[in-house]
Amino acid sequence: MLIDELLALHRTAVRTSVEIVSQVSADDLGKPTPCSEWTLAELLSHMTTQHHGFAAAARGNGGDLAAWEVSVSSRPVADYAEAAEDVLAAFAEPEVPQREFELPEFGARFPAMQAIGFHLIDYVVHGWDVARSLGLDYRLAPELAEPALRIALAVPDGESRLKPGAPFAPALAADDEDPLNRVLTALGRSPKW
Repeated sequence: MLIDELLALHRTAVRTSVEIVSQVSADDLGKPTPCSEWTLAELLSHMTTQHHGFAAAARGNGGDLAAWEVSVSSRPVADYAEAAEDVLAAFAEPEVPQREFELPEFGARFPAMQAIGFHLIDYVVHGWDVARSLGLDYRLAPELAEPALRIALAVPDGESRLKPGAPFAPALAADDEDPLNRVLTALGRSPKW
């Protein structure tokens, strides 16, 4: 896959998440999410922070830990939309394909293709998380199905997923061939949540 193709898929995943988040009301913020440790407000804070952190990494400033600090917002939906636009703009900068992204939560630097893939899969899954928290259906864009599944299956499984703060739970058994369900189970989410 070429980086332009990956960036187009990434835009689709992020814009889908923005559409879903735009349906969140103040009354929804205390709702549980498939991320069992987080309410919807906490999940939105995490998602917004990740956008800021990845935008900083795309601009060569991923090592600035301030970009990764989670904060509570009084306007989570608007802040989320702004952060999403920022990360999309950062990823579109001409230097990005040649840049290495410093990602402190992984303690390493990654080539642009790999880092963008990390962010893409996060927003496929977190888009689903928010939709499920709101009781909405989530449809994976057909063009995202195969690439998202490939990325999800490449995420290492095992004991590292049992550690506190691990981004994904251990993989679950997949009981059907639906690409979204396979992505979710590969990353420890129950499609039935």
